[in-house]
Amino acid sequence: MRIASVGSAFPPHYYDQDALLAALVEHWRGRHYNLDRLERLHKNVLVGGRHLALPIDDYAGLDSWGDANDAWIRVAQEVGGAAVTDALERAGLGTADVDALLFVTVTGVATPSIDARLINRLGLPTGLKRYPIFGLGCVAGAAGIARAADYVKAWPDQVAVLLSVELCSLTLQREDLSVPNLIASGLFGDGAAAVVVVGEERAAAMGQDSGRVAAGPRVVATRSVFYPDSEQVMGWDVSERGFKIVLSAEVPEVAREHLAADVDRFLADHGLGRGDVASWVCHPGGPKVLEAIEGALDLPPEALAVTWKGLREVGNLSSTSVLLVLQETMADHRPPAGSPGLLLAMGPGFCSELVLLEW
Repeated sequence: MRIASVGSAFPPHYYDQDALLAALVEHWRGRHYNLDRLERLHKNVLVGGRHLALPIDDYAGLDSWGDANDAWIRVAQEVGGAAVTDALERAGLGTADVDALLFVTVTGVATPSIDARLINRLGLPTGLKRYPIFGLGCVAGAAGIARAADYVKAWPDQVAVLLSVELCSLTLQREDLSVPNLIASGLFGDGAAAVVVVGEERAAAMGQDSGRVAAGPRVVATRSVFYPDSEQVMGWDVSERGFKIVLSAEVPEVAREHLAADVDRFLADHGLGRGDVASWVCHPGGPKVLEAIEGALDLPPEALAVTWKGLREVGNLSSTSVLLVLQETMADHRPPAGSPGLLLAMGPGFCSELVLLEW
């Protein structure tokens, strides 16, 4: 099982953090008693700018959850289709080569789901096996790779594509002045990423063709860990207004309490320790979460450099983020061939997903 490529796509509307903050200050002026606190929260998340699904002035015209979700369906097809096309081109494959399409999101709903709509848009095979997955949140990028690997382990001659689309800006509750919503308004961004995962036989065949090389790491093993009675740590409260964020201050503490033991057990089962890991592909949950992960795993400052960079440049894109970190690691920060890597994310449940890689 091998990752052949990672592709990505973003809406064309990019704003630096100061411009986004100014728009929110203007919107909440007169209703928020402490706008300095809003600015402080935005500065503390260390995000420099973010892509938005729509031009910033268009958000005022979203009068209902239905309006926002209609925009989500339209933009999700645009950026999702572009991400899949990018990933397939990087792998030297075409749409006819895709046997399975997994689609993950937590920021919008559609029936038919986005994966179904992309069959017509991209000309994907009508016999495609589709796996739309909603609700895993930030962990879904890592979990999606794990489930795609499960698929090609069963069908080693086939190609599975994981698509993540998260348009977090369309979930913002503009009347909610709670601290979690104010943090979310400064932390989360929009974008899409797609990963091509090929089975062992397909990877070998691609390796024999110089124009179609599976260039990414091998997926050695995966592990899912659920933490009982932690449902209120992160997620959505769903109402007629849409998705209201649940974001507990306990998230960093959960990472500190559980992650080291989970990682150590997983690595030990494969004869490895933390010191053997040459690359850490980690979801950028936010500064406090990343600091908790660094501390729990006793990582050197440079270990999560690519993750910190992604947070600064585009913010937290929920399930898409860890795939963007993987993309940059493959492109510019590849460790030596044969060295182990660990891809990890945490998310609603509360849970962790671990993917052991071999470069």
